[in-house]
Amino acid sequence: MATSEKNRLAVHVRWMIRRDMAEVLEIEQEAFEFPWSEEDFTRCLRQRNCIGMVAEMAESVVAFMIYELHRSRLHVINFAVRRSHRRLGVGSLLMNRLAGKLSPDRRDRILLEVRERNLPAQLFFRSLGYRAISVLKDFYQDTTEDAYLMQYVSAAAVPETPLRRAA
Repeated sequence: MATSEKNRLAVHVRWMIRRDMAEVLEIEQEAFEFPWSEEDFTRCLRQRNCIGMVAEMAESVVAFMIYELHRSRLHVINFAVRRSHRRLGVGSLLMNRLAGKLSPDRRDRILLEVRERNLPAQLFFRSLGYRAISVLKDFYQDTTEDAYLMQYVSAAAVPETPLRRAA
């Protein structure tokens, strides 16, 4: 096997299953000051429009994402990468996989909220083409912290500016 093949990121993205919950909870605890409980995950994932995905490396969950399907958009409501696997492209892979589900005739955008204090997450999402579109005052139940509502719009959904021709 060539060295470049050995060093390539071997990440498998798949639907979240019940067996993943222990590892997802570990990542959640490590990533957030106010983590979701197992009941929070279960309550969310029981809803028809709520979907969980995980990224796996060497048969170990290293990242997860929970998102909701809405009529014209996808809404990421929880997302985290294991600290030891950050800056390796795992989070980008997950988010790009989600962006691949967008289509101009159906769901053409992804929304998510990021804590005002979470600069690393803001910079991460900005690097993927997300833009802050509003500030949500006192957004979180656990603190009085504000959130930035960030949006990614599918390139196919952005109307092209018509070219002007000289008369």
